[in-house]
Amino acid sequence: MLVMHIEHSNTRTLAPLPDSGIDKAALVKKIRQWGKELGFSSIGIAHADTSYASDAVIQLDRWLKLGRHGEMDYMAKHRELRATPPMLLAGTVSVVSARMPYWPQVAESKQVLANGEMAYISRYALGRDYHRRVRQGLQRLAKRIEMELTEQQGQDFPFCYRVFSDSAPVMEVAFATQAGISWQGKHTLALSREGSWHFLGEIYTSLDLPADAPGDGHCGTCSLCIKTCPTSAIVAPYELDANLCISYLTIELHGPIPLHLRPLIGNRIYGCDDCQLCCPWNRFARIGDPDFAARNGMDAAKLVDLFAWNEQEFEQRLAGSPIRRIGHERWLRNIAVALGNAKPTMDIKSALLARSNHPSALVREHVAWALSRVSGAK
Repeated sequence: MLVMHIEHSNTRTLAPLPDSGIDKAALVKKIRQWGKELGFSSIGIAHADTSYASDAVIQLDRWLKLGRHGEMDYMAKHRELRATPPMLLAGTVSVVSARMPYWPQVAESKQVLANGEMAYISRYALGRDYHRRVRQGLQRLAKRIEMELTEQQGQDFPFCYRVFSDSAPVMEVAFATQAGISWQGKHTLALSREGSWHFLGEIYTSLDLPADAPGDGHCGTCSLCIKTCPTSAIVAPYELDANLCISYLTIELHGPIPLHLRPLIGNRIYGCDDCQLCCPWNRFARIGDPDFAARNGMDAAKLVDLFAWNEQEFEQRLAGSPIRRIGHERWLRNIAVALGNAKPTMDIKSALLARSNHPSALVREHVAWALSRVSGAK
């Protein structure tokens, strides 16, 4: 079998795989079963042609035009790649979309959020970095498909694919919706009857598979996510302004956090889950893969303890964690804001004073702001 596992962008013209008497319905049934064996809760098939998800492309273009992507310039730069799957893998005609649950057994989220001395970290980031785990699962799934096609069609049958999990410009929520494994919630996240505590992943392939029926939305008249958002970042149903989103501010934003938004961040030092914590569908969430279980007590850590980490400790303790991507400087920036929002204590003041002469101007500015807050100048 000619197997093409593409790791980089490929814009060559490649015809879809020939129909050689493959029982595609039976193959899809096997793909779903293999997916579950690999830890995925749902597997669906979507057309790679984004005309089937034209509303999502229109929504993307409007979002970019309004500047709601903030400093995430790559969103605009890679717009064509996102809207045209064959630009990432030539000849792509089908998308195998997958969901993997991650909800961990951790300290009660609401109790952590209510305790200003503790650090709140988005639940998805408490364990192993999901990018590698999901892609490894999809790679194994693609190999199973390859083996099946080899047995049916012989070694000369071409099979071209590429796997993703938030690792390239892919319209993940749109394809998950088209594949029938979720729908887009009003908070813009992928939502299912098992909630939203899951990761998405895809296999782009030139294997022409029968597409599933798109998923229907089941948010109804509920608007809890919109009302609950601390910074009112969900500006309308299905519309998010990243410039206001705490996940963007604490993860994607490289410079200073806007002054008027700092008090609204509370003790959230990496991401935000408020729109998911209030969602009624998440009552049906189930515990996810053990790889995503909380590590190093990060689900109930004290801000002053995390703020004391030097750069080496940050790198060592967060090895294999998605948190590591923001670097030590922004880690300190985020925690300084949280300390400034906490009830003043001698421990908090001492922790901030210890960082007041930090080499980074970014850290120093946020520490100075926090000190002015805890010193009674709020």
